[in-house]
Amino acid sequence: MSRPTKYRRVCRFPEVIEFYPAGENTGEPIILTIDEFETVRLIDKEGLSQEECGGQLGVGRTTAQKIYETARKKMADALVLGRTLKIEGGYFELCNGNPKFCCKQDCRKRQVQTEYNIERGEHIMRIAVTYENGEIFQHFGHTEQFKVYDIEDGKVKQSRVVDTNGQGHGALADVLNTLKADILICGGIGGGAQMALETLDIKLYGGVSGNADAAVEAFLANSLEYNPDVKCSHHDHEHGGEAHSCGSHGCGKGSCENH
Repeated sequence: MSRPTKYRRVCRFPEVIEFYPAGENTGEPIILTIDEFETVRLIDKEGLSQEECGGQLGVGRTTAQKIYETARKKMADALVLGRTLKIEGGYFELCNGNPKFCCKQDCRKRQVQTEYNIERGEHIMRIAVTYENGEIFQHFGHTEQFKVYDIEDGKVKQSRVVDTNGQGHGALADVLNTLKADILICGGIGGGAQMALETLDIKLYGGVSGNADAAVEAFLANSLEYNPDVKCSHHDHEHGGEAHSCGSHGCGKGSCENH
């Protein structure tokens, strides 16, 4: 009887999760798992040896080598065959910043856990909103502030504005997790960030615009308009041959009825 597959430790989700050929797209997409992506990142981007990579993943060197070889083969197939490459799935768990296993002594995850650790009462629900000058900031990955609301008995008990200090896409989910946020209200948000929030059990209400305080009040009144299928990122992209960006599509196709 074979041993069960051991979960691989991943620092954070990739910021971009789909890559498309500019020319004709032939065949089914090639799926690169998140642990395979992490192995390529550690070896080719961070310069770790296969043994060091295995230590970071929580597996042996031989296993890390096999994961790496499989990942490189998939990437080569996508390039040579002109196929879409998608990053999703796999056997993994998110790194918790434990210095015993981390690949970097200056791990930003550990800094985030210290910097954004704000106590929360036992019966408090915490809502975070991407924030700029009173409005909901429309590009999650570029947000420089969250406004954080503590909710008790269906009412805002207190709120505060928290600077993200230029964390960037990859670390913002860690910031929200450390802030102990239960809910995120935002405008556009990419697929990688959505996967991270889902893994961290942070409920997403995307595609929301307008005043931040008013959005929270609407949420508490079960009347928040949001887009349950928000797909935007901060990058402009093409839809039917026309340029499209997150701030111009008029999100708000769903209704907040349960939370």
